[in-house]
Amino acid sequence: MTDYDLVLKCWGKVEADFTGHGGEVLTRLFQEHPETKKLFPKFVSIPPNDVAGNAAVAAHGATVLKKLGELLKAKGDHAALLEPLAITHANTHKIALNNFRLITEVLVKVMEDKADLDADGQSAFRRVMEAVIGDIDTYYKEIGFAG
Repeated sequence: MTDYDLVLKCWGKVEADFTGHGGEVLTRLFQEHPETKKLFPKFVSIPPNDVAGNAAVAAHGATVLKKLGELLKAKGDHAALLEPLAITHANTHKIALNNFRLITEVLVKVMEDKADLDADGQSAFRRVMEAVIGDIDTYYKEIGFAG
């Protein structure tokens, strides 16, 4: 079974509640790495205790998970999906590569808790994300963004 297949076997549970799980991903990201909140200008003014359950945070988290699902289902054939994402994350959002690594670890925890992603699946997810992040880095270098 490929790394993508190991992750995708649990993905249905994530898809069943993109908004709930997406809100949890961003809430945990902001709790565990408070410095990341400044990367989301529309959330900066939300008090830390109000992030969990905030509809805008959950909606953006759902967007993140939906795009991640598209990338996972592409099983590595993701250039057409990833290039525009990398360009906007470099040019518009100024997101350094390390932030993708931080959210990867949060995603692993949420998927373990909410989608029964086992140890093998967690390792597979980390490998998949490292490949995706490597591809983002390639795009960043092509456009001259020191991510």
